[in-house]
Amino acid sequence: MKSIFFFLSILFCLISVSCEEDKSPKITKVVEVKQAPLIKEYGFILNNYEVYRDTVRSGDSFGAIMDTHGVPASKVYNIINSVKDNFSPRKIIAGKPYTILKAKDSVNSAKVFIYEYDRVNYAVVHLGDSLYAESKKRPVAIKQKVATGVITSSLSQAMTNAGMSVILADKMADIYQWKIDFFRIQKGDQFKLVYKEKYINDTIYAGIESVEAAVLKHSGKEYYAYRFVKDSLKKEVGYYDEEGKSLQNFFLKAPLKFSRISSRYTKRRFHPVQKRWKAHKGTDYAAPHGTPIWSTANGVVIKSSYTRGNGNYVKVKHNDKYTTQYLHMSKRAVKVGQRVNQGDIIGYVGSTGLATGPHVCYRFWVYGKQVDPYKQNLPSAEPLEDRLKSDFFFHVEPAKKMLQEIKYKEI
Repeated sequence: MKSIFFFLSILFCLISVSCEEDKSPKITKVVEVKQAPLIKEYGFILNNYEVYRDTVRSGDSFGAIMDTHGVPASKVYNIINSVKDNFSPRKIIAGKPYTILKAKDSVNSAKVFIYEYDRVNYAVVHLGDSLYAESKKRPVAIKQKVATGVITSSLSQAMTNAGMSVILADKMADIYQWKIDFFRIQKGDQFKLVYKEKYINDTIYAGIESVEAAVLKHSGKEYYAYRFVKDSLKKEVGYYDEEGKSLQNFFLKAPLKFSRISSRYTKRRFHPVQKRWKAHKGTDYAAPHGTPIWSTANGVVIKSSYTRGNGNYVKVKHNDKYTTQYLHMSKRAVKVGQRVNQGDIIGYVGSTGLATGPHVCYRFWVYGKQVDPYKQNLPSAEPLEDRLKSDFFFHVEPAKKMLQEIKYKEI
């Protein structure tokens, strides 16, 4: 009897243990699924779309691009008419990047077309039920920088040697084009700069914002330039020296940029085509074929024609005292009676007429007499108004101190 009772007790314990084991919680392995990071660009979450990136190719049109992505011609017509106030589909340019966002569904319809004008500015064209376009900008940070350099061969080469953008050379040439003859720039000339650069998202370089101050030491003389906004509403910006005098003159120093003088004004020169000695009453600037030629001052075009000797040429009357002429153009860009401003393109370098190579012959008249423009005391632009001078001196003081603290670079 006792043995039966003992056997039943052991069996009961085993059953209890078995039951408790069955009741214990089961452990389930959880696998963590990581979501892809959200990619935001142009104001859209790109994860929500199929993204197609490309570049406008030569011969491409907005309609052809849309057709490639399944947008019918009838809708393209409606898009063009709906967005023309903010975007010109017919004026897209080869080489510019664009992005198309398409729906992630079976239809895969195009929803957005994004066209980039440059690294900062772009257009967003909405292609859904509502057709409209927006002009947008990427967030840009402005950083102020200083630099110095010394010229060994050219201003642009000096910029490159100093690790700066060659665009700064263009900026400098624009600032000093009335005061400095860049065709006479010398080895050992030095410069100092205070300028601002643009950066997208604080890291991606997006170009030069402005040159705030500069000094160019040419032939031992320092030429200062300070940027000053005369009228913020009209966005009138000028460059002035340390005394508040405008760097701008009535005439530019030359009719084109970054070339070389191949022949100067002289009363006796051996003509390379006619093979005889004669006066050369002009200044020849050798430059690549097609280089833009600009008017050196405001005026009215009084001649735009062709002759056997001059080739294609343009003559501009600036006032009763001054007249200029530009010879041997490959192509003229203005007509008689047209008003031009200083710096406006009036033609392009060529070798038409009596010319052995591409250049522009620049001629200058004072009261109807041809003279050497480099020996004339040419008038300056209007000075800074007295009421603005106190604002100017206050505004440029920080930049002036920065320039003083920069040491000139030596050869």
